[in-house]
Amino acid sequence: MNPLIWFALMMSLTASTIITMSSNHWLLAWLGLELNTLSALPMIIKTHHPRATEATTKYFLIQATAAAMILLAGIMNTWQTGQWHISHITPIPALLTTTALMLKLGLTPLHLWYPQVLQGVTMNTAMVISTWQKIAPLTLLYLTHHTLNHTLLLTLGLMSAMVGGWAGLNQTQTRTILAFSSIAHMGWLLTAVALSPNLTTLTLMLYMTTTIATFMPTATMTKTITDLGTTWPLSPPALTTTLITLMSLGGLPPLTGFMPKWLILKDLSSTGLILLATLILLASLPSLFFYIRLAYLTMLTTPPTTTNAEHKWRFKLNLPPHTALAITTATLALPLTMTLYTTT
Repeated sequence: MNPLIWFALMMSLTASTIITMSSNHWLLAWLGLELNTLSALPMIIKTHHPRATEATTKYFLIQATAAAMILLAGIMNTWQTGQWHISHITPIPALLTTTALMLKLGLTPLHLWYPQVLQGVTMNTAMVISTWQKIAPLTLLYLTHHTLNHTLLLTLGLMSAMVGGWAGLNQTQTRTILAFSSIAHMGWLLTAVALSPNLTTLTLMLYMTTTIATFMPTATMTKTITDLGTTWPLSPPALTTTLITLMSLGGLPPLTGFMPKWLILKDLSSTGLILLATLILLASLPSLFFYIRLAYLTMLTTPPTTTNAEHKWRFKLNLPPHTALAITTATLALPLTMTLYTTT
């Protein structure tokens, strides 16, 4: 793609998210979401592959439907309250907004489009969809969280955590596994939205850090679980650190990914929601299982018990220079828990 066009798309993607984040007006928020969708579509279809075309069509239809629902909610709210301000929202528009944002974020039970879209795009585009594209819808959740139904948010969060874990167990494609992982993490994030905005900020920051640290090495090394068994000769240090990052993404202590789960469980317990805390903790176990399975198929199947294709072609492994920083942050930040929790 022409660098000038690529730069324009990146600027449009960034500006659209900032517009939504800084808006208090329903129309501005809707405009930012639409611009965000239109900026992402050329990135998805860039490979000119039939699966990319399918992914682009699905992504466009889902995002356009969700944006139309948000516009409808804004108009209904204005008709009922007489103002366009986002923070003043009545129950029916609040329910419509919640549904639209669940659709945009790919949360259960509106999640079926998400793994299919990620499977049809490149790893770098999948990373953008899994991280940056979550910011604008989550900003609207921030702005309206005091008027939304918290019982509904907690229920949807638990369902997403459960479905994201269970549905990822029988997958073989790396992008699909990471898609279901993202659905499970969005469930934890939605639970944090219902509890505390500060906790949500911390959870989102750590989710984006660990996801980026996982996507960057796997984008150049592997596409399926089978490929993982042959990546050891390509770059042992990169593979080892990637697997530690996968453990962090699953929330295994003492890695960074355990921090948001620890704090969310603490808040749930102190609020008296012991049953919900137990269920969402149990729901994270299947996710951790398929991360450990990925680790098993790489570290424990190195020679002499490796697959038939022992060595990959000796392509040069071009990892971005900030990969090391992202992996370090995604694995070693647990001692900063209290500092980050009080400053976010």
